[in-house]
Amino acid sequence: MADDVRREIFDWETFGSASRELASAVVADGYRPDLLLAIARGGLLPAGAMSYALGMKNCCVINVEFYTGVDERLPVPVVLPPVLNPVDVTGLKVLVADDVADSGRTLELVRKVVDEHVAEVRTVVLYQKPQSVIDADFVWRRTDRWINFPWSSQAPIVGARGVDA
Repeated sequence: MADDVRREIFDWETFGSASRELASAVVADGYRPDLLLAIARGGLLPAGAMSYALGMKNCCVINVEFYTGVDERLPVPVVLPPVLNPVDVTGLKVLVADDVADSGRTLELVRKVVDEHVAEVRTVVLYQKPQSVIDADFVWRRTDRWINFPWSSQAPIVGARGVDA
């Protein structure tokens, strides 16, 4: 990605207030999820913060690979093992959390995976971009910029499969 690309800088302090604002929006809407489903990896931290703010302990994770680098992605998102067991979500009201709906294809995939099993599914993201194929139910901010999140802006300390970076 070119260095001249405009970036949205999202720091830890903003993360704290944004998570609380999103949780407040969920409560104000009257939605009371039974389960919070985090999309790993970007949705892990937002889901954790939301679970505390909503007083929810019933959380689980679905691991989806789509982005392989900065603005680099696979042709389609892929669910990675361990795969979510539909029995674990059957009949529940589920809130799916991710950091950003960029193309929206990851959220779209996760929605399709759980939709036929759950009573209701809604989505929450910190950011949504204009090109997203899905409109998240709860969005903190909308932007067309690349977002620098504090948890993913620096290079890994250890490379893939334990090889030093």
